[in-house]
Amino acid sequence: MASTAFPSRDDFAALLNDSLGGEDGGFEGRVVKGTVTGIENDMALIDVGLKSEGRVPLREFAAPGQKADLKVGDEVEVYVDRVENAHGEAMLSRDRARREAAWDKLESEFTENARVEGVIFGRVKGGFTVDLDGAVAFLPGSQVDIRPVRDVTPLMDIPQPFQILKMDRRRGNIVVSRRAILEETRAEQRSGLIQTLHEGQIIEGVVKNITDYGAFVDLGGIDGLLHVTDLSYKRINHPNEMINIGDTVRVQIIRINRDTQRISLGMKQLESDPWEGASAKYPVGAKLSGRVTNITEYGAFVELEPGIEGLVHVSEMSWTKKNVHPGKIVSTSQEVEVIVLEVDPEKRRISLGLKQAQNNPWDSFAERHPVGSVVEGEVKNATEFGLFIGLDGDVDGMVHMSDIAWGISGEDALALHRKGETVQAIVLDIDVEKERISLGMKQLERGAPAAGGSTASSGLNKNQTVTVTVLEVRDGGLEVQAGEDGATGFIKRSDLGRDRDEQRPERFQVGQKFDALVTGFDRAKKPTFSVKALQIAEEKQAVAQYGSSDSGASLGDILGEALKAKSEG
Repeated sequence: MASTAFPSRDDFAALLNDSLGGEDGGFEGRVVKGTVTGIENDMALIDVGLKSEGRVPLREFAAPGQKADLKVGDEVEVYVDRVENAHGEAMLSRDRARREAAWDKLESEFTENARVEGVIFGRVKGGFTVDLDGAVAFLPGSQVDIRPVRDVTPLMDIPQPFQILKMDRRRGNIVVSRRAILEETRAEQRSGLIQTLHEGQIIEGVVKNITDYGAFVDLGGIDGLLHVTDLSYKRINHPNEMINIGDTVRVQIIRINRDTQRISLGMKQLESDPWEGASAKYPVGAKLSGRVTNITEYGAFVELEPGIEGLVHVSEMSWTKKNVHPGKIVSTSQEVEVIVLEVDPEKRRISLGLKQAQNNPWDSFAERHPVGSVVEGEVKNATEFGLFIGLDGDVDGMVHMSDIAWGISGEDALALHRKGETVQAIVLDIDVEKERISLGMKQLERGAPAAGGSTASSGLNKNQTVTVTVLEVRDGGLEVQAGEDGATGFIKRSDLGRDRDEQRPERFQVGQKFDALVTGFDRAKKPTFSVKALQIAEEKQAVAQYGSSDSGASLGDILGEALKAKSEG
């Protein structure tokens, strides 16, 4: 009997390897097909042709959030992690099989930049997890939607398309975006929708967002900007004064830029333009009531009706308050009366006057205090040329330095008074158009020229020759005083002599005396003098006394004889 040869250890290993597919066909690390042989509790028993069956949790055969649809006899693909574990069972994984298959498919789709389908099934720091048919991807929070989404719950456990942004199989990382799909779809919708729209079209939309400068309105897949200036003809400070998010609004398409796909919308264009016929409604000179809507450094805007505003320039706000901020004269929402000064419908501008709707204090003062009246007021300011006196009606009058006191220079007269002092003065002149009131204080002193008549109380008469004393030398002439303590008056530069060389005030000195002719009296009954008039008068007198120039004698001879006779007399 021949002896039986028993296989060695190496022979047994070779036989086992052959039964498992050989060295080139090993099961470990591969995805293989198997048959469900049984279901026990939450586990599925699967035969893949090995010595023993493997167990795989049923949940690995179910989609996220759903139950597994598996029964005995079904053929499935699983991944062989190990041929045999400590219990003699094969280590199988349906998730790993799906993941390996999914990766192969995803790599191909990523290369082709194709969309993939997935399900958001969990939350992680910074975003969400997405099941891509077995492979788990990361969805950053910023890639969920075009705009921030507060609640993602309605988007979870729903199959939807994603775009793969980045993937690394070695590290097992995949990053996807839902936003990229939405933007691409939105762009396609916008391109199609914008072709159906045209300027001037009236359409309804839903307010999606509100900013300081306007509102974004969804027109059914494409947004348009409703600028705050196109909400209404009346002044709108913020869009939320008229509309809210979610409101359905009726708008008109103003402009369409098909290159940038930007649409400008308007609501006021659907209303009647209040500026139509504005010239007839608001004629120049009309007195109207309005409400102050806005105050700036250069004036205040007054609403005459919704959509019609006029500007009261700062120069037209007050008769007496000059260089004052408009906010110190009027306040926002204040009801005021104004006068229409100018209307320009084309530029949509109306110029209004606030002060014109009130009595002109200069007119009122002139009525109450005519020239020659005595008034009392407080010295508001002292300048180098005179005093400003505060008068009733909130107007100021000025006392020139030469009209403060008799017999002293203007500088000395200014030094006699201080700011805040109450003084009396006489009204010398009122110029309503230039808003000027001239006052005199020295005219109230004893011995001052009387207000009335052509002859002053000092005894001066028109055409009278008097000796005057220079009180002050100015560029325009001389301030002089008649006699030792007489009335003061002024000699203009042109009246200082007949020759141009004589008409120079600088050739005179304070205290110098000379003769002059009284040529008249001003409104304040102050005398006016002239050296030139005196020279002409003396010349005429000499010609009349010694004969005309027709006798053969020259004018110089005649004047010489006259001067000789005067000196001998």
